Amino acid sequence: MTDTAITVHQTARPTGFPTPDHFAFVESRLPSPVSGTALVENLYWSVDPYHREMMDGDFELNAPLEGRALGRIVASRHPALPEGEIVFHRQGWRTHALVTPQEVRRLPLHAGVPLSAYLSVLGGTGLTAYVGLTRIARLREGEDVFVSAAAGGVGTATGRFARLLGAGRLVGSAGSAEKVRYLTERLGYDAAFDYHTGPVSDLLAKAAPTGIDVAVDNVGGDHLSAAIGALRHRGRVVRVGTVGQYNTPDAPPALFNHADVVEKSLRIEGFLVRDHQDVQEELYEFAVPHLLSGALALDETVVEGFERIVEAFLSMLRGGNTGKILVRA
Repeated sequence: MTDTAITVHQTARPTGFPTPDHFAFVESRLPSPVSGTALVENLYWSVDPYHREMMDGDFELNAPLEGRALGRIVASRHPALPEGEIVFHRQGWRTHALVTPQEVRRLPLHAGVPLSAYLSVLGGTGLTAYVGLTRIARLREGEDVFVSAAAGGVGTATGRFARLLGAGRLVGSAGSAEKVRYLTERLGYDAAFDYHTGPVSDLLAKAAPTGIDVAVDNVGGDHLSAAIGALRHRGRVVRVGTVGQYNTPDAPPALFNHADVVEKSLRIEGFLVRDHQDVQEELYEFAVPHLLSGALALDETVVEGFERIVEAFLSMLRGGNTGKILVRA
């Protein structure tokens, strides 16, 4: 095992899109676990859209970045953290992490399920999609669903779960013709559109001419406006994120007819997945059998090498991924 640990630090606040110059790779001596801790060598890292939002002030400058990771315990001084075990933690963008039992989640490692799945469809990405559909939207069989940013991590998981939960017509938006084909040919979407090709409200009206029951919105702005306009009576909007504004803070807000909310008895609700960790085991019970049967596929873009984690993050911000983007050691 190497005697050097590497962490990624944010060095400055970006305006608009970040660049590699906003990050630094910092080497240090490999830490040794003290009593009550264990040393984890990381195997997979997650880069997520929310990291961009946190770069504006939540992340401390010149300090290791937070994030989800999977790793193997390589040295331990706590009986609850046995060497060799694979664990999940949130110490993120570093090759190694010192953890306590309270800072990790031990993974069930179901036979036949790839390790990467525990950071994608079985991880926070999948949990976001599952909670959004089952707890926030309370999706009912046969209801029609629109998903914005449908080719991203949460978007692909939402589409696959919605289909397994019995959704009716499934419509998605994406940022390229290639991703639109992926949605319709691989994920089972009934219709999809490239939002660059016209006003989103017009594109959605064409893809869902009789309206929708549920909108899972990852974008905000014109996508949210279009969704509210297309919702039927007692329709629901699940607000997951606002990726359309993370790199363009002066982007116009969503404009819609506020009377629609009352006259159509709409519900608009956002949530943070961290408030729903109690649903994690239910997600395993739902998704793992479908993974093993082949009814649920993994949508992942995997970047090889920790040294490319910044590259992977910046690529994700510009739509370079299909499905959940992960970095593998």
